[in-house]
Order: sequence, then structure tokens, then C-alpha cells
Amino acid sequence: MPALNRPVAAWRDEIRRIEDLGFSSVAISDHLTGGWAMDPVVAMTVAAEATTRLRVLGMVFCNDFRHPVLLHKSMANLDVFSGGRVEIGLGAGWMSDDHDAIGLPFDPAGVRVDRLAEAIEVVRGLFGPDPLTWHGKHYQIAAADGLPKPVQRPHPPILVGGGSRRVLELAGARADIVGINPRLAPDVDPLAAVADMSPTRIAEKVAWARAAAVAAGRDPADLELQLRIFDLRVSLGGVEHISTSSHARNSSAAELAASPSVLHGSVSACVDQLIATRERFGINYFHLGTHVDAAAPIVARFAA
Repeated sequence: MPALNRPVAAWRDEIRRIEDLGFSSVAISDHLTGGWAMDPVVAMTVAAEATTRLRVLGMVFCNDFRHPVLLHKSMANLDVFSGGRVEIGLGAGWMSDDHDAIGLPFDPAGVRVDRLAEAIEVVRGLFGPDPLTWHGKHYQIAAADGLPKPVQRPHPPILVGGGSRRVLELAGARADIVGINPRLAPDVDPLAAVADMSPTRIAEKVAWARAAAVAAGRDPADLELQLRIFDLRVSLGGVEHISTSSHARNSSAAELAASPSVLHGSVSACVDQLIATRERFGINYFHLGTHVDAAAPIVARFAA
């Protein structure tokens, strides 16, 4: 989504422009520090109200910021009000600054992922037809009926993204959309995270998710796989349009050149690479960054 650094009317116009250009969905992150202004639930609601076709995606909600019953209530309402255009991204959180800013303990990764796993079950259960009772380590639910029932059945798609084996296995077992991401942890430089997105590592991450789906009795072919493009540089009429993430800032030229999560070149070259990535890894849902004008020609080529 565009940043909230313009008049609200212009913000809505930009959301409508994203829809008109043919994008399928628009995503928003969930942070409390670093100058981040927008609340994802509110922004998703305004974006859905301003459009008619565009899907809205929280990518991803930090699980520790909201009780899963409250997140479900917001997303169930928004799915109804939007006519079924919601996608729910859930994550364990990775930025300790966000937690520190509000005095929320930044528990070890294992604890946060345990809590995420329970939250996914709570959210899924509340979307079901019957009241949910859940007695877990982190959440206690007593015959709560998840209302309203969603337009999308059995529930809006749930996206779980991660870079570690455990989170990707959780995603393969319980999510509808698996986000293939770099590993972000205290021992990883977040400005060089693209180094973890080589073809070999992406193949390994996809394999973890698919194997977990099989172990859970699911058809791995039913998983939708998503990849973020961390560095997009598209040449148009002699001008290079750039959309880059901080996660690519300290990566070497060789790491950028090798990674499927990087797109450089002409529109045709970028389209060809996305098709190759789809054919090689089964990934067919791409987050094309934050620069609409850089990504739009690629979307237009696919639409045609």
C-alpha cells in the first residue's frame, strides 16, 4: 500500500489506480516503530471500501499484537463488508524494537512460534460453523462463536510466511498460502537477508513446506506459494524504475544476480524470470515491491 504521507483523498486515488492497473492484491505490513504510521486493519478496510475487485492482505499481522479472537473478528467483518476480498497473513514477529516500544516481551523464537501455531488454530476454528473451545498453553477459548461467518469458505486464505524450517513446516501443514522468505533472526543481518534467497535455499524452503503438507495429510499441490521481490529494477524507455527493500541493501552484486527474489532488466526479461521461477519452484504469487510504476508494466504484460 502507498504510505500515509499524502492527503487521504490522494491515498484512496492511488489504491484505485493499483486496482485499475491490474494488480490482484495490495498488502500492508504491521509495525509500531521506524516511522510506520498505518494500522493494517484500518488501512485494509479503507482500501477495500475504495475499490471493487482488489484483494487486501495483511502481510503479515504480528501475532503478539492482537489476540487471535480479536483478529478473527476484524477479518471476518472485513471479509463480509468487502464481499470476500480478504487474505490474512500471520507471523510470529521478528522486530524486537516493535515489542520494546510498548513493553511487550520479545520471547525466544520457539515461544513466539508456539504461540503463532496456536493462534492459527484459533483463527481457523472461529471461522468454522460451530463455537470453538480451545485449551492451549497460550490461549483459552470457551465456546466462542466466530461471527459473522465469512463470505469466503471455509475461511479467507491464511498466509504464513517465514524463512526458518519450523515456520515453513507450520505454513505447509496449516496455511493456504506459504510465503517463502529469508530467515530473520538476531544472528542475521536484516540488510543482507537476500543472501538467504538463492535458488538452492528457495528450493529447500519450498521442499520443507510441501513435505509438511504431505505429513499433515494435505495435497502439497493445493498450497499457493508466494515470493517477495526484494529488489526490482525495470528498464523503461531508457529510464530505470527501482523498488528496493532494506533486506537487499547490503547484499553483494553476485547475491542479487543469483536470487529469484530479485528482478533486473527489461519488462520482457522480468516477465521471463517470473515465469521461470513459477516453473522451477511452483511459486505463482509475487509481491512486486512498493513502486507501482516499476511493477505495473510487468503486471500489464501478464494481463495481456
